[in-house]
Amino acid sequence: MTFAELMIEVGRWATVGIAVVMILIGLFFLFVAAVGVLRLPDVFTRSHAVSLTDSLGALFLLGGLAIYQGFTTNSVKILVVLMLLYLLNPVIAHATVRSAFRCGLRPGSSDDDDVLV
Repeated sequence: MTFAELMIEVGRWATVGIAVVMILIGLFFLFVAAVGVLRLPDVFTRSHAVSLTDSLGALFLLGGLAIYQGFTTNSVKILVVLMLLYLLNPVIAHATVRSAFRCGLRPGSSDDDDVLV
């Protein structure tokens, strides 16, 4: 094995390592979002927790997948999905909270009043 081949192999393993770490960080944030949905009391706090951690989890998860794929058409598709998630996630969270507010729910209400769950 020549030195150039060795450096290519080391670079390939480093890329896979970075991708795996990013995917694990993304999965952690998505797990925290799921716990937030289960633990927080009303739709407003749940939406807040999910919108923040979901965006961060998607960034790391999809970024890790794009790095793992390398420069291919699949990585371009993954980056397009990531861009759409970043554009649409705040809009979806805002629409959810606004519809809950228009239905008569107020922040700090108890679970008995939460009809969207």
